This record gives sequence, C-alpha cells and structure tokens, in this order.
Amino acid sequence: MKTIDNLLNIIRTLRSENGCIWDRKQTPETMLKCLSGEVYELQEAIAKQDVQNICEELGDVLFQIVFITEIFRERGEFTLSDVVGQVAQKMIRRHPHVYEDAKVLTEQELHLQWEAIKALEKKDL
Repeated sequence: MKTIDNLLNIIRTLRSENGCIWDRKQTPETMLKCLSGEVYELQEAIAKQDVQNICEELGDVLFQIVFITEIFRERGEFTLSDVVGQVAQKMIRRHPHVYEDAKVLTEQELHLQWEAIKALEKKDL
C-alpha cells in the first residue's frame, strides 16, 4: 500500500526550489478553488455511482487537503500529524456511545448527542 509519505514527498518536491513554479506560489487561499472543484467532481462521481471515478476523485481531494496542510507546515503552523490527531480525537469524543458507556437508542438521540458535544467543543474555544 502506498503511504501518505509518498504523497508528501511529491508535494514537497513540487513546492521545492527545483519544483513547479505554479505549485510553489500557491497559498491556502488560492487552493480553495481547486479543493472546491475536486469536491464537486467527487460529489458527481458518487451521485453516478462511478466507483472508478470515485477512487480517482477521492485521491484528488486528498491531494488538495495534503497540499494545503503542507503549506501550513512550511509556515510552522501545524503538520499533517496534527490534523490527523485532532480529527481522531474529535471522532472518539463525538462517539461516546462507541468509545465510552453512553447509550443512544435512536438516530435522533444520536444526532442530539452529536450536536450537544459539538456545542460544548465550540463553547470551549
């Protein structure tokens, strides 16, 4: 299996002094259009149930996310490991019915629990 390190190395090469002039000048703000376009293409592929294209578009979305994250790493803001760690903690925290002893009996209770946890997270910011 290919690892995310392969993708990081490609992005770092593209953004290096000897890399691609276009890739080097990108910022998170300039990458938003690219990310939005790729997400839209993924939505279309999913709607069409085009499995081969879904795989490709997931890769394109992943590339955009890792690319933007790499820009922030270059700035000393955060790393891909930080992003992965935060989302992992969030998913565990938002699923106490799986990772703790909380009980939910319906999807409505599950939704209410999710929203309550999310509200507490935002309050703590």
